[in-house]
Amino acid sequence: MDQQRPQVQEINISQEMRTSFLDYAMSVIVSRALPDVRDGLKPVHRRILYAMHDLGMHSDKAYKKSARIVGEVIGKYHPHGDSAVYDAMVRMAQDFNFRYMLVDGHGNFGSVDGDAAAAMRYTEARMSKISMEILRDINKNTIDYAENYDGTEKEPVVLPARFPNLLVNGASGIAVGMATNIPPHQLGEVIDAVLALSENPDITIQELMEGYIHGPDFPTGGQILGRSGIRQAFETGKGSVTIRSKADIEEDANGKAKIIVTEIPFQVNKARLIEKIAELVRDKKIDGITDLRDESDRDGLRVVIEIRRDTNPNVVLNNLYKQTALQTSFGINMLALVDGQPKVLNLKQSLSHYLEHQKVVIVRRTQFELDKAEARAHILEGLRIALDHLDEVIELIRQSQTTDIAREGLITRFGLSEKQAQAILDMRLQRLTGLEREKIENEYSELSELIAELKAILADENKVLEIIREELLEVKERFNDKRRTEIVAGGVDLIEDEDLIPEETVVITVTHKGYVKRLPATTYRTQNRGGRGIQGMNTNDDDFVEHLISTSTHDTLLFFTNKGKVYRAKGYEIPEFSRTAKGLPLVNVIEVENDEWVNAVITVREFVDDWYLFFTTKNGLSKRTTLEQFANIRRGGLRAINLREDDELISVRLTDGEKQIMIGTKDGSLIRFDEQNVRVMGRTATGVKGITLHDEDEVVSMEILNEGVEVLTVTSKGYGKRTPESEYRMQNRGGKGILTCKLNPRNGHVVAVKPVTGEEDLMIITVDGVLIRMPSESISTTGRNTQGVRLIRLSEDEEVATVAPVEKEEDEPDELEEDEKENEETIENDGKDDEIKNEE
Repeated sequence: MDQQRPQVQEINISQEMRTSFLDYAMSVIVSRALPDVRDGLKPVHRRILYAMHDLGMHSDKAYKKSARIVGEVIGKYHPHGDSAVYDAMVRMAQDFNFRYMLVDGHGNFGSVDGDAAAAMRYTEARMSKISMEILRDINKNTIDYAENYDGTEKEPVVLPARFPNLLVNGASGIAVGMATNIPPHQLGEVIDAVLALSENPDITIQELMEGYIHGPDFPTGGQILGRSGIRQAFETGKGSVTIRSKADIEEDANGKAKIIVTEIPFQVNKARLIEKIAELVRDKKIDGITDLRDESDRDGLRVVIEIRRDTNPNVVLNNLYKQTALQTSFGINMLALVDGQPKVLNLKQSLSHYLEHQKVVIVRRTQFELDKAEARAHILEGLRIALDHLDEVIELIRQSQTTDIAREGLITRFGLSEKQAQAILDMRLQRLTGLEREKIENEYSELSELIAELKAILADENKVLEIIREELLEVKERFNDKRRTEIVAGGVDLIEDEDLIPEETVVITVTHKGYVKRLPATTYRTQNRGGRGIQGMNTNDDDFVEHLISTSTHDTLLFFTNKGKVYRAKGYEIPEFSRTAKGLPLVNVIEVENDEWVNAVITVREFVDDWYLFFTTKNGLSKRTTLEQFANIRRGGLRAINLREDDELISVRLTDGEKQIMIGTKDGSLIRFDEQNVRVMGRTATGVKGITLHDEDEVVSMEILNEGVEVLTVTSKGYGKRTPESEYRMQNRGGKGILTCKLNPRNGHVVAVKPVTGEEDLMIITVDGVLIRMPSESISTTGRNTQGVRLIRLSEDEEVATVAPVEKEEDEPDELEEDEKENEETIENDGKDDEIKNEE
């Protein structure tokens, strides 16, 4: 035991685990999972291509069994399972996985539906034409070789790669502690970028993006929304792009719409996608789809989604984008091996490393050809000497007893090298003819010129770059094709490209059931009051327009919901629809919950600390919060106010801290007080009492009231009036207010109380979606204790839903408009005002 003890070594198991795991991790990183920046290949792909090249399975040769290729790869180079090698080879032969296939497969190599390839004993393969360019000049000492896993064979460390395969075909792989996900790109664009970089090493990434590589180009096509993710990935090596299916809406002769999907996002399983759509329809999460079928064939992908006639196909399509893989994101992580070390590369670095690799390939190839040419010229020089002294050479050879003696005699007599002497001894007698002698002279002359040219190339880097350019242009001419993936404006790009979006006044409507749309403010012509109006939106029987906002495309919209949450969106982010279209579900713009609806929408130009948001709830609570607390609202929304049980947020208004507030109720009460009566509170505060309500009463409006304006009161039966603000005295918050309108069954209850100046137009919308635009100055001014005049004719069961002031529009009156006097029915009460005492 004592003799054996020195052979036992004590080690720290923790340190040994660290070392062993690090060795394992680096082995996976370098030898399995990550591509080399020079040829864009992982070891298994490189070994497959090299084995096929070694077996002579070139693109112009016959197909050979896949099992033969797999056996060659695992037997000589890749000591792993045959399924791993075959799966990798299958992917290289799939036109929906590789932008430019490196293997030409014959047989069943799987499908975009997720069908597996046939067993390797059934399929056949050979190198594709473009993969021949990856191995071109491999036999001209252009790359280094290393021993294989058992030291019995040599395998290439990297391939010549005569086109930038890393960016052209991309790569994906999961190593230990890191992963790579490089998207494919269009061949012509990438080659043009390499050419530009070779001519201008100081070119910027921005210039490369604008002039050459516009973005990823996926084999399955689709659309990339926006350029911000592309720019981030190209500049930092990491980013994310949103890919959307290419879908068109067609209408048949019967007016029934169909959504035709012809391209889907990269790496999306078509069969699973269709199953998901069918599942959503079955669970009634998407409404309006009547039929779903896959009409794809060898000519291309085609999925048909038939839409119910009363459903807007744009709404259905947007819901499909949101809830299915018709729209996905691709996380870009441009991680590759550089000199054996994993590095995250930006666009220019990737191109630069490839260009440096090509310089090495060209220099080594040139040196190889130079050495070969010089060796041949050296032999020809010896032959020329022999032909010049032919008789003497023949005599020397005839007198020699052995070949070695003859060789030595030639070396000594004519100062030849051993190779030259051997070449003379090997020369056939036919070379002594005059024609053959001329051929030797011509060959030597041509070789002399070639040697001079090759030496000039090696001495001048610009000549090397010129050769690279010529050969890349040759590859581009042979294999370039059209871009498949379209890059369109969308997503976050709308924010960064805001200056490119024209600023215009628009009207944004939100329905009770959460449909939103944008349309120009000039869509509706002005009519005098009492007109019948025009159809402003098609709605369901149980839906109606609840909010109508006049804003700018560049303003920020804050959506406040009944649950006291706030969401934000830019004006131009709201989709534009026609006048009669329903619009897009609000959930496609902001992430509202199922039992949540928008109760207030305001516009903000800039978030500043000296402006405030004033809140009022259905139960009469009010609070004031600084605007800057709402500058950063995440996509999932933000808590704007804490609500008590059975309370809802009714209205929010933007103030400068010195405004007067008026709160109107359903039963016709109105209170006016200074906003400073409500102290500034935190974002999540509940608030204080703004108005005291009678039983069964509730707040319907809260507005800012300025001096000199008039108070417009509109009732549910289409009556309204203007009342001077001077008739509403200032009170303290918390009182019951005073009467603002005399109510009876004829005019209904109050639906809106708005401040007006008489210089604006009013948009009045009914629950059935009928909209009328009229000048506010056409509405009579009366006292508080009156019913008002008829503003819009309503059917027996129809009611006014909402009222919104908009900028005045000058237009000719409607020719079909009836006489105003017939519509005017002013009913006044000669009695005293019914003033409700204020409870201080």
